[in-house]
Amino acid sequence: MVSPDMRAETLRRLRAGTGRLATIALKKLDADYPWFRELPAQERSWVGSVAQAGIASFVAYFADPQAGHRGTLEMFASAPPELTRSISLQHTLTIVRTFVSIVESHSDEFAAPGSEANLRESILRYSREIAFSAAEVYARAAESRGAWDARLEALVVDALVRGEVDDDLPSRAAALGWKPGPTLIMVGRTDGPLGEVQSAELRRTIRRAAHGALVGIHGEDLVVIARTDGALEELSDVLLPSFGPGPVVVGPPAITLIEVARGTRAAIHGAAAAPAWALAPRPVSADDLLPERVLVGDAAASERLIAVAYDPIAAAGGSLQETVATFLECGRSLELASRTMFVHANTVRYRLRKVAELTGWDVLSTRDAHVLQMAFALGRLRDAAAAPL
Repeated sequence: MVSPDMRAETLRRLRAGTGRLATIALKKLDADYPWFRELPAQERSWVGSVAQAGIASFVAYFADPQAGHRGTLEMFASAPPELTRSISLQHTLTIVRTFVSIVESHSDEFAAPGSEANLRESILRYSREIAFSAAEVYARAAESRGAWDARLEALVVDALVRGEVDDDLPSRAAALGWKPGPTLIMVGRTDGPLGEVQSAELRRTIRRAAHGALVGIHGEDLVVIARTDGALEELSDVLLPSFGPGPVVVGPPAITLIEVARGTRAAIHGAAAAPAWALAPRPVSADDLLPERVLVGDAAASERLIAVAYDPIAAAGGSLQETVATFLECGRSLELASRTMFVHANTVRYRLRKVAELTGWDVLSTRDAHVLQMAFALGRLRDAAAAPL
């Protein structure tokens, strides 16, 4: 049985040795754990503060075990919240285990004669309290960080959707783990309205497939921006089941944040325009929806369609431009086009093959003919606007 005098003597010895115990614990950490030696000086000083507070917290716990939970939480009050980012919970528990082992190994030195077992029992109870307190601190930090990350992610995705890349956006995206590189952009719809729990589960599902993906959920609109070193097509196939019914549009390949913003805008316009193409594949590339994007007022799509489908034909010279225009105006009839131009039908075929090699669009295909017809109409309008009256 430990008498009050014996307990008081043990408490006096502990209070007198707190500084020495903290110093011994830090030296052991430095000797045993490479990750601790590699910490920057500031973070090592934070750990030192936690060590001093931990020893003092145990002394307070030994003096009044009933105040245990409150006292153990005070151990972490001396460290800034940033410590939870630089030191993992596993490493924190290692620090706690080291402190406890140091106090336990010196228990005979600090305990009054006859109270050694009582001191060791107090150390074991305290170690349990401090472990739960550490978990609580890290849980609160994770919850707070999760809420902050969600707000930051919403700001970044909203800026990309609007196409606004200011000086702060790269640092915000980097804080979320995004870095320049091959990036997949997908836009579609969710499977109906989502509650908070369903939205969180959808984000987790997407991030399991694409670590660090940025996810924007705006009503029933779903935007996914995923950095990957793998094949973009493979990742899009993996992410496709995360979208609900309806069109899913893949933005053009992007590497820099500016390209990601442009690609996101293209995919957003593509998602709005996709219903105009009844037989659109799923997913469909935003570049394959250029004519439909023009119809919903996407000026960038108009410029790109002229640049890739009209200007190369016009610049090629010869009779390619005339042949395509005549073929389209004649209802895509080779015989009627050849008679109109006074050439053989095989000559028309040859010229149309040259157009396919030049642009990648085969005017003999119904879909490609639609793309070229829209491109020619836009190109003519541009040329007419540039010509003097």
